[in-house]
Amino acid sequence: MGSEQRRMDHERFLVEPGRSIRLDDFDPGYTGDFREKGDARKKLEQDVARLSELQDVFSAARTNAMLVVLQGMDTSGKDGAIKHVMTGVNPQGVEVFSFREPSQQELAHDYLWRYARLTPERGRIGIFNRSYYEEVLVVRVHEDLLLNEQPVVPASKNVVWEERFEDINVFERHLTRSGTVIVKFLLHVSKDEQRERLLARLEDPNKLWKLSPNDVRERRYWEKYQDAYERMLSATSTKWAPWYVIPADHKWFMRTAIADVLVRRLEALDLHYPGGVAQKSMLEEIRRELG
Repeated sequence: MGSEQRRMDHERFLVEPGRSIRLDDFDPGYTGDFREKGDARKKLEQDVARLSELQDVFSAARTNAMLVVLQGMDTSGKDGAIKHVMTGVNPQGVEVFSFREPSQQELAHDYLWRYARLTPERGRIGIFNRSYYEEVLVVRVHEDLLLNEQPVVPASKNVVWEERFEDINVFERHLTRSGTVIVKFLLHVSKDEQRERLLARLEDPNKLWKLSPNDVRERRYWEKYQDAYERMLSATSTKWAPWYVIPADHKWFMRTAIADVLVRRLEALDLHYPGGVAQKSMLEEIRRELG
């Protein structure tokens, strides 16, 4: 593909703030101008290399942090996205956190505590493989979990979700005002494709460890999850922290799209290596010291 086609129209993935979202409006099998994996390979390689360059400047400048949020149903490709998209970055500047069932210590705090304490410092990229959005997704689908987190639950549970949406928006606004760039991806996989991936794990000895009965049981709640995702996207895609709904039925396209968005968001910061009078003075001092 020509250089003029290097950029994707990622506006089609962006959830417009204030818009009521229907996931049926987003095609999980979409691949844009690419017809097969080989067509996208060069672009992904280019963007992975560019991410490495941008991260080096990002780390040196230390003016911003970046928080990448990955959400999606089981098998949507979150682990693979991290592996393939971030393969070229310096591991010293990236931290990945996967959130499991909360511990007793975490349950003794407010529901955002365990996430807030792991947000990245300036100059670093933090990746949340699942995140605080689980608190309005899995907890909403399985409302009994609320009793572990919130001993006193209002009679109308809708109040809980509206309050949590508000909490999350304010939390993210605080982070962005403090210099954190938040990039949120929903990896949108179809139910049929998820079934095929679960069956494939059954046949692959190297992937059996990824399969659990709970993954299959959660499929029973597919429609409830879709509803929870739609409500979440509609309420928490903001100007300061918008959502991107990334088609995930083709993992190669999903990874290419994520890399494209990350490159754009980092380039938009227009960062530069530290310099100026203070640095020149320091370098002169070092030269004198070295003789």
